[in-house]
Amino acid sequence: MTTSSFPGFPAATFEFLGGIAEHNDKPWFEAHRPLYEAGYVEPAREFVAALGPRLREISPSVQFEPKVNGSLSRINRDIRFSKNKTPYKTHLDLWFWHGDRKGWDTPGFWFRLTPEKVMLGSGMHGLEKDQLEAFRQSVIHPRSAKTLLAAVAATEAAGPYQVGGKTRKQLPRGYAADGVAADYLLYEGLHTGIDLPASAAREADFVDICLKHYAATWPVSKWLLDEIAGHQDSRD
Repeated sequence: MTTSSFPGFPAATFEFLGGIAEHNDKPWFEAHRPLYEAGYVEPAREFVAALGPRLREISPSVQFEPKVNGSLSRINRDIRFSKNKTPYKTHLDLWFWHGDRKGWDTPGFWFRLTPEKVMLGSGMHGLEKDQLEAFRQSVIHPRSAKTLLAAVAATEAAGPYQVGGKTRKQLPRGYAADGVAADYLLYEGLHTGIDLPASAAREADFVDICLKHYAATWPVSKWLLDEIAGHQDSRD
């Protein structure tokens, strides 16, 4: 197995994230733009460049771009429709997706770093209307329902991973609670992940640490990729 040369996120990363959390305004950001570049942009680009090829050991078709507006989310917040008018995010978000274009409409690997913790995992946090119907049809189909339960069981057996996406209290209209995976009809997204202490991000083997957890969360996301992302009509 290849060992990454990424040395872990530097102290400057946590200095910047702590600073922007305490001083979330343009004057502070502009005065500390060199710290933003050295602690936020550059190490994140290096991390994506190191992790992206390794993720293809798990899912060969995963896509990544080590740049802002690629795998690196912009630090600027969209405040147009938000009551929170602070201009900057206080965390680092990364996204590794599937498909020809970057988007949220296929399963992918996500990553968030805050001064306190690392959050990472895979899946889809929200399903669009057509995808949601395809998801529900897969949940009630005997074959795909069994493979979903097997995928969840594999992930849960691998460690303390959280399975999320359950947002409904009642079944959608027209569906019954008699299938083996009927509880997943209450889900409008499906994702698995884990939280780690922020200190893990400083480790020299951080890419390997992440890869282990991404591999453990992938079975559920692979189910989504197979069943929802263009293959929902191939049931036998």
